[in-house]
Amino acid sequence: MRYLHTMIRVRDLQQSLDFFCTKLGMIECDRIDSEAGRFTLVYLCTVADKKQALETHVPLIELTFNWDTEDYSGGRNFGHLAFEVDDIYETCQKLMDAGVLINRPPRDGNMAFIRSPDNISIEFLQKGQALPPQEPWLSMVNTGSW
Repeated sequence: MRYLHTMIRVRDLQQSLDFFCTKLGMIECDRIDSEAGRFTLVYLCTVADKKQALETHVPLIELTFNWDTEDYSGGRNFGHLAFEVDDIYETCQKLMDAGVLINRPPRDGNMAFIRSPDNISIEFLQKGQALPPQEPWLSMVNTGSW
């Protein structure tokens, strides 16, 4: 497993960039604007991690700016931790065997979510290409929020 990023939802992208980049000295190393999804993702790294972040895209802070106004209550402004795993099905099975609820099963062979005991969302992303969809994951429904 490899740590990828921490996602934080922000209300004012410019204000957040001023805080993280100008005041904390972080660097914007990637940006994705999604017209269809109506959001902007800005990936930040530290100066010390710049070379690694530009080559491998880790470790990062992901600022998620949703274009439509939303009031983030109940901790929704903190999104999730993300980890890359070698085999998403094996990872989820080990977690299930240990009694961990898979909130968003890896139906697509690429992405799954769980929650920590403190209700923090944790995303798992398949390393490389998505695995072919397979049971029992393909038929599993989402449970709770993630």
